[in-house]
Amino acid sequence: MVNKAKSMPFLRPNWLLLISVLVALLLALPVMVILTNVLTGQANVWQHLIDTVLADYISSSLILMLGVGAGSLLLGVPTAWLTSVCRFPGHKWLAWALLLPLAVPAYIIAYTYTGLLDFAGPVQSLIRDLTGLSYGEYWFFEVRSLAGAIVMLSLVLYPYVYLMARAAFLEQSANTLEVSRSLGYSHTRSFFKLALPLARPAIVAGVTLALMETLADYGTVKYFGVTSFTTGIMRTFNGFGDAAAASQLASVLLLFVTFLILMERYSRRRISYHSSGIRKASNRKIELTRQQGILAACVCFLPVLFGFIVPALQLLYWAIFSAQSIDAAFFKLAWNSLYLAALAALIAVLLALVLAYASRLNKRPTVQASVTVAGLGYALPGTIIAIGIIIPFAWLDHQIIAWVKQAFEVRLGLILSGTLFALLFAYTVRFMAVSLGAVQSGLGKITPSLDAAGRSLGYKPLDVLRKIHVPLLKSSVLTALLIVFVDVLKELPATLILRPFNFNTLAVRAFELASDERLADAAPASLMIVLVGLAPVILLSRSIGSVKTH
Repeated sequence: MVNKAKSMPFLRPNWLLLISVLVALLLALPVMVILTNVLTGQANVWQHLIDTVLADYISSSLILMLGVGAGSLLLGVPTAWLTSVCRFPGHKWLAWALLLPLAVPAYIIAYTYTGLLDFAGPVQSLIRDLTGLSYGEYWFFEVRSLAGAIVMLSLVLYPYVYLMARAAFLEQSANTLEVSRSLGYSHTRSFFKLALPLARPAIVAGVTLALMETLADYGTVKYFGVTSFTTGIMRTFNGFGDAAAASQLASVLLLFVTFLILMERYSRRRISYHSSGIRKASNRKIELTRQQGILAACVCFLPVLFGFIVPALQLLYWAIFSAQSIDAAFFKLAWNSLYLAALAALIAVLLALVLAYASRLNKRPTVQASVTVAGLGYALPGTIIAIGIIIPFAWLDHQIIAWVKQAFEVRLGLILSGTLFALLFAYTVRFMAVSLGAVQSGLGKITPSLDAAGRSLGYKPLDVLRKIHVPLLKSSVLTALLIVFVDVLKELPATLILRPFNFNTLAVRAFELASDERLADAAPASLMIVLVGLAPVILLSRSIGSVKTH
């Protein structure tokens, strides 16, 4: 017999169906808990929220979304157009450098610019020294404000729009642009009349991703004192210990997220509106004059300067000259963060392999729906996931503790809530979509004839996955591991709510130190997060660099 290895029965196709459904149900637990609390919650809690804070949370969140949406559009679309179809000094390296702000979490750039632009910072100090003016005698932008939060979030989230828009511009045919020129359109008019409408669905998808990240942000709005749903949920849960009110606030935030998901799905349906001629726009670049080239280079360089270079240099300066020396406590924080991120990445990728393989073997609607549900967590803010996990886990813990005490007269500690298990579960829910997307993309490139060849050799489904697919999926699996690893390293709100007592990570410690106004001391942890965050950005940069630009 060719294959003597016996497959495990729970990985046969029928069992893969059951496993995929169970995994999807587990990963959907936070949303089900939030919705259940809304339906069964007390009416007086809702009324109290409506009378006190709900209007402020809704208005602040809407203003934040409108501001970040406009900011990401203004930074992402023009730079995508210029690097896609124009030739100017530095256009090749700016095409990938514009992705660098993705490596900087919003809360880190927020407190970095606070240290630079606050009253005691070097910028305002220089202004007072040069002009002789005192505080209050000159106007200066207040960085700790709603407007400041919009600017900070726009600087780190515009790459979502840039990526989607640039891909759309590169896919547009050169013939389309040439037709516009034959009609007498200038380059500017061609952009507004043809290129922009053709790229609109992709741009909407990019803005939707940026807005989802805006709703999920906690560190920036908390540090700047902005009232939003995430700060309200954390204040209600941690400050007042009211899980019911926190879950009901989370349900309103869930409505915002649902609207964004529907908007993104609608824009994706219209993506066929894109032109796809034989010759791509990237093959025919517009030659800019010297003055136009300098202006284009400045437009593309400014987001890189303020979104990555300035905060990275400031963090480096603080880490070298102002921060406390790195000690054993820092290495413990680094170890906590790294092994937690590695475990979460491994769990997410293993589950993604099972789900993606189940979807490949079984095309039943139940399996396909289960895989879709399993990937919805990435659209949910970490606060929603954390609240949706801690409520059932705490209830189950109390039931287990009471039963053990009654049956064995033994006092048992927490088993699920307040442990690393809850934290890893939250990370898996939050980032399953990332690993699932990478694995499904890799599986899609493997021809089904290889599955048939494996079965003809007597291989069971597990053997086909292990001996044929996994070696071919090495690149996709490593990419998924890396991206989930970095995302977990940067995750803040879920870690703040679910972490065990006396357990810290680099993200939490950086946020705590910044909240205590110890900005320089927060620099080493922040700089390490940024440096590790460069890894997936480099992967994206390589993929952009693979697009030939002549």
